[in-house]
Amino acid sequence: MADYPQPAPTRPRARRGAPLGVVIAGALLMSCAVLPWAGVEARSELIGGAVADDVRGVDATAGVYTLVAGLAALACGFAGVLGRARLAALAAVPGGAAVVVLVSFVTGDRGLRDRVSVDLGDLLSIEPVIRFGWFAALASAVAVILLAVAALLRRG
Repeated sequence: MADYPQPAPTRPRARRGAPLGVVIAGALLMSCAVLPWAGVEARSELIGGAVADDVRGVDATAGVYTLVAGLAALACGFAGVLGRARLAALAAVPGGAAVVVLVSFVTGDRGLRDRVSVDLGDLLSIEPVIRFGWFAALASAVAVILLAVAALLRRG
């Protein structure tokens, strides 16, 4: 019998899905820092309208920290895409820090004036509100954490 050369076993290709997801979630977290996070809204049924004053994320210190956390998660994700996929798992640290900063932004002690709601019936209603940018930033931070853990658990 002739010996036929056996093909060399191929190395499994590294999976880049989770690190690429970390890159995308980190970029989204960075972009959410410039969206409106909170505001004060005054409504009056007497004049039939409302006036709002919004605060963007980067207007507060928490927004700047979230922007930096998004940049760090983006860098970890790129390191995972270009190198070993497990390097993207390090993005869980800035993702977790962003969650803590975002929660402290809402629950922090910024003073009584931000917590007081005035309701004078149809005449005037003033209340603080949380805007969509804060929710998007929180969702992006949680996505960074979940994708970083997925990059850690994947073999590759």
